[in-house]
Amino acid sequence: MKIAIIGAGNVGKALAGRFAGAGHEIVFGVRDPAAAKNATLPHRAIRTSDAAASADAIVLATSWAGTEAACRAMTLAGKIVLDCTNPLAMGPSGRELAVAHTNSAGEKVAGWCPGAHVYKAFNTVAAEVMVAPERMTVKPVVFVAGDDAAKKPAALKLVEDTGFEARDAGPMRNARMLEYLALLYLDLAMVRGLSRTFAFALSWPKA
Repeated sequence: MKIAIIGAGNVGKALAGRFAGAGHEIVFGVRDPAAAKNATLPHRAIRTSDAAASADAIVLATSWAGTEAACRAMTLAGKIVLDCTNPLAMGPSGRELAVAHTNSAGEKVAGWCPGAHVYKAFNTVAAEVMVAPERMTVKPVVFVAGDDAAKKPAALKLVEDTGFEARDAGPMRNARMLEYLALLYLDLAMVRGLSRTFAFALSWPKA
């Protein structure tokens, strides 16, 4: 599958490596392909709109501040979009969600990408784990929320291709829960000393 990674930060680069390792064709979508910082990317970098046009699936790994502009720069009807974003903001008590309770980043992204099959995914795991999930003692889980049942198996398969356990987390409105789970992850990692090398996983009783 042709996959466009929108955003060239740590998450985008980590997922690019995992998808490429699974045999997918990767291109980065960036605002300025000629910028010096994009010269060292592990795959070709082209303009965001061109990357999306040539891809079957889009991985949205932008900062929240740049997400709406990135979405509106692309024509995404009929394409799978994996939304990895979290709407983080700094509040009086530290990190908070800029969108919460009655809305989510995932729902807003779905509105900014008319005609696309949008799924919230990869937002509760750090890039440090994404680069090699096989190193974990238990296979880490990535929850996938989205409304389009017909395309959800394909979205789940893309997650599995990166080495994670993929679990259906229900409709897109459940992205509100997943984004709070991401906030908990950051608090555990950066305030309570777990570091960004841990991951959430599912465990079952022994037979």
